[in-house]
Amino acid sequence: MIPRRHFLATGLAAAATTTLAAPAIAQTAFQLAPELMPQLVSLKKPYAAGQIFIIPQSHFLYLTMEDGTAMRYGVGVGKAGLSFQGTATISVKKEWPTWRPTDEMIERDPGAYGKFKDNDYVQPGGPGNPLGARALYLFQNGRDTYYRIHGTTAPNSIGQSVSNGCIRMLNEHVMDLYQRVPVGTVVTVF
Repeated sequence: MIPRRHFLATGLAAAATTTLAAPAIAQTAFQLAPELMPQLVSLKKPYAAGQIFIIPQSHFLYLTMEDGTAMRYGVGVGKAGLSFQGTATISVKKEWPTWRPTDEMIERDPGAYGKFKDNDYVQPGGPGNPLGARALYLFQNGRDTYYRIHGTTAPNSIGQSVSNGCIRMLNEHVMDLYQRVPVGTVVTVF
C-alpha cells in the first residue's frame, strides 16, 4: 500500500511534467523528502536544452529543457574523495544492467565485496542489483569513466553522500530520466 503523502507528492510532481514511468520495483517503507521528488524548476542561467548537470553538494540532478526550465531530481552522490567531477557523455544506456564492483572498491571494502575477489563473477541485472532498473554510463574522450547515473537498492541514500562515486536515483526516477535522454547527452558534474 502506498502512503497517502507519497501518492500525493508523486502525483503532483508527475502532473507538473510528463507522466513518470510506472515503477518496476516497489520501493516501500521509505518516504523521500518532498524537495527530492522530481519537479520542474526555473533556471537562473541559460543552459542548452537536453543536457544534464549535477550539483553534488545539493544532491540534485537537472535535465535542461527548451524553455529555460529543468526537470530536477534528488540524487545520492559519492562520498568525499570518491565522486566524479567534470564533463562526460552518456555513451551507453542499459535496462536492468549487470554489475561488478571495480577492483578499487573490492580493495577498499573487502567485507562488502568479498564475493567478487579473485573471480570474474558479474551480478546479473534485477531488483537486487545495486545499479537498479536503469544505468547511464559516463564516458570521457571515448573511454569509460566507470561512473554511472543509475537506480538503487538503497532508496534512503537519496539526498546523501554515501556512494562509491556514482549518481544514484530512485528506480522510478532513473527510469523516467532514461526515457528522456539519448546516448550522446552531455553530463556536467560541478
